[in-house]
Amino acid sequence: MRERARHATRVSPMPPPAGGDDPDADAAPSCSGSADEGDAQERSLPNGDIYTGQWRGAVPHGAGKYLWADGCMYEGEWRRGKATGRGRFSWPSGATYEGEFLDGFMHGAGAYVGAAGDTYRGAWAKNLEHGAGEKRYANGDRYDGEWRAGLPDGCGHYAWRDGTEYAGGWRAGLIHGRGALVWANGNRYDGGWEGGRPRGQGTFRWADGSLYVGFWGREAPGGAVHQKGVYYPSPAAAGGSPRARDPREVFARELPECVSTGTESQSALTSLRSLKWLMRSVSGRGSSSSGRSTGSGGSLVHVWGSDGDVKCDLGDDWRRRSVREGRGLPPPSTVPVQHLANGAALRVSKRQGVTIAKGHKNYELMLNLQLGIRHAVGRQGQAILDLKSSAFNPKEKVWTKFPPEGSKYTPPHNSCDFKWKDYCPKVFRTLRKLFKVDPADYMLSLCGDDALRELSSPGKSGSFFYLTNDDRYMIKTMKKAEVKMLLKMLQAYYNHVRAFEDTLVTKFFGLHCVKSGVQQKKVRFVIMGNLFCSDHTIHRRFDLKGSSLGRITDKPPAEIDEYTTLKDLDLNFIFRLQKQWYQEFQRQVDKDCEFLEQEKIMDYSLLVPLTLMVKNLQHLAFQDGTGITFVLIQTGGRKLNLGQTCCQGLN
Repeated sequence: MRERARHATRVSPMPPPAGGDDPDADAAPSCSGSADEGDAQERSLPNGDIYTGQWRGAVPHGAGKYLWADGCMYEGEWRRGKATGRGRFSWPSGATYEGEFLDGFMHGAGAYVGAAGDTYRGAWAKNLEHGAGEKRYANGDRYDGEWRAGLPDGCGHYAWRDGTEYAGGWRAGLIHGRGALVWANGNRYDGGWEGGRPRGQGTFRWADGSLYVGFWGREAPGGAVHQKGVYYPSPAAAGGSPRARDPREVFARELPECVSTGTESQSALTSLRSLKWLMRSVSGRGSSSSGRSTGSGGSLVHVWGSDGDVKCDLGDDWRRRSVREGRGLPPPSTVPVQHLANGAALRVSKRQGVTIAKGHKNYELMLNLQLGIRHAVGRQGQAILDLKSSAFNPKEKVWTKFPPEGSKYTPPHNSCDFKWKDYCPKVFRTLRKLFKVDPADYMLSLCGDDALRELSSPGKSGSFFYLTNDDRYMIKTMKKAEVKMLLKMLQAYYNHVRAFEDTLVTKFFGLHCVKSGVQQKKVRFVIMGNLFCSDHTIHRRFDLKGSSLGRITDKPPAEIDEYTTLKDLDLNFIFRLQKQWYQEFQRQVDKDCEFLEQEKIMDYSLLVPLTLMVKNLQHLAFQDGTGITFVLIQTGGRKLNLGQTCCQGLN
């Protein structure tokens, strides 16, 4: 790499004679010989360099080869004195670059092979890796992904020679964003990163299956990583204490802090090196016979004079980019970065519901729900798609006692003594797998440090509704008769959602019961997907039944906001879908309705969240739909991107 840095600028931009007009200024960069180009000539320079190739006027133009006295050589296309087009540069050490050049720089697609055996194949810009490319290092490491200014930046995959691998985001050569790091011993971290360190929400999984779900913040004053979360031991793990292991111990051991030595500092990666050169300008030759000045072209090393001679001078005022070596974690960034859960855009709109804080009448119930879910999900085994009929038996349920002091199977807690029941646990475990729900993310949403939010009932059932802080899941309390009905139809529901991946029917993830208090009062509840969870702001939400009696909101227009549930007669838009989208949507609605009719369910709705993509939302008139060019509909948890659709207002 030093060889590449020292000599790459020997084919840097070389301007034509100053003051002259270039008749071929707009021609294509390709410079293979043409009729009006001069014949190949060989010129020996006083310093021992040799150029053999085509000329135009007083500068190389066309195909040519330049051999430096120290053994460096460029062979390829030239344009007005600059290496431009396809070419090959070789160093005395054996390092080579073959690919595209532009104005004397390695620029475009090309392959570099270093003297030590390291290689890079991909995109270049101004002598630096820039764009998509793969780099293989002499020590056996490999990186394949996006580059920016000579460093990994964007999405990429890095594999260390010991078997450790990382796939995810990068920024300025450091792990940054969302990604997964898998050690050779089977340990794994999935989650957020910042500057090479775990940041934000994430999960750490040991090779034996034990799991830590938590949140990683900035370092404490003493240098320790701020971390909070819950540890779930695997049944196969020895010693099963909830506090048996700490991910920080693995990070400290596997990602040691590196100390800078000399002028090189340490990095999150081995062998990731980039050079940046600061060349001093070289003056041109005095004056030609025509009296035109031949000044330098800026930071040039070789400048062709107007009379065809070459002034050779190597810029030695180059410096290395700050390079960090090793897989250890770099010092933390001093720039505060606000964590955005799940990568969603920061929303400034008000949150729906009331946060259940300490002192709320349902605070202990919320703690019991979270404790029970942690226990139920954390101890479950592998999901099996082909379930036996016995798994759907309504009597298939498990009661677990949760004393405050803890037990052999449950951790100690600060809530009251309660009992927890799981209905058909194998079925709901498999449903979560069908719906592609990661157990760690599921627990983090429902049982993280953030409290649930209680909603007032939007229907007539009298049920209570709770939302998770990330809006992904909704918890609804149920009556005993409702639980029996859901259990009765559970097998048919399972077969339906397994057969139709794009079903718009509500997604159920768990059915549970909590019994607490002196009177042992039972609270039954179901966990569902929130149909109104979206990375986009939802401006209108509709509950459509296909009827008109009483199907209009009773709120005055001034009080209607994004959380108001509108009904059939409030719908003042026409959605024009592409034919294929319409047919697919209609087919799925028909299948879902058939399923509901077979289960003798007559009261159901189509929930339609509406996102209006306009340049200036403040000037949007919802009454007539003016300016709407894009509509996003999300029904049943699935997003239908309708592309360029047309919405017309109804008078």
